Amino acid sequence: MRKVTYGGANSLDNYLAGPGEAIDWLRWSDDAAAISAASFKGVDAMLMGRKTFEFAQRMGGGPVPAGVTTYVFSRTLERLPDGAAAELVREDAAGFVRRLKVQTGGDILVMGGGELGSALIEAGLVDEIRLSIHPVLLGGGTPVFHPLSRRIDLELIEARPIARECVLVRYRVKHQGSGAHE
Repeated sequence: MRKVTYGGANSLDNYLAGPGEAIDWLRWSDDAAAISAASFKGVDAMLMGRKTFEFAQRMGGGPVPAGVTTYVFSRTLERLPDGAAAELVREDAAGFVRRLKVQTGGDILVMGGGELGSALIEAGLVDEIRLSIHPVLLGGGTPVFHPLSRRIDLELIEARPIARECVLVRYRVKHQGSGAHE
């Protein structure tokens, strides 16, 4: 079964972006660039919610590694902008990802989007949470996690300081009923 990883860069108070979608607090470094590049190793599918996709488009899009298919989840978009290198998914995200996970292929990366990430965690579809924690308290913005209806237990895989006073943490999601990574 394909592994699904959710995460990104976040503030210590767990925001992916500050008020007004501010990202000027991010502390980019060679270390962060290497971690970002490594996060795509073995990945052939990237998932984004509509808001994350639209934000990325406003920021210039950025290159998607060769061989990675981007899926954008939206209940409101009729189609993606012309030239968008992505596929629009208008169906239930959990059902789509559940089917994608059992197909042959590489790993799956959920980029940003606390709504999508939380929905997939809630559905038991996320296997790993990877966060680059930046030393700032934003006080508001786009949350990493939205409210969940139940507790989700995690197991620490890695925690280490990285450049510019940031910390990388990786957790394995303990799936209900299995007590470990499925």
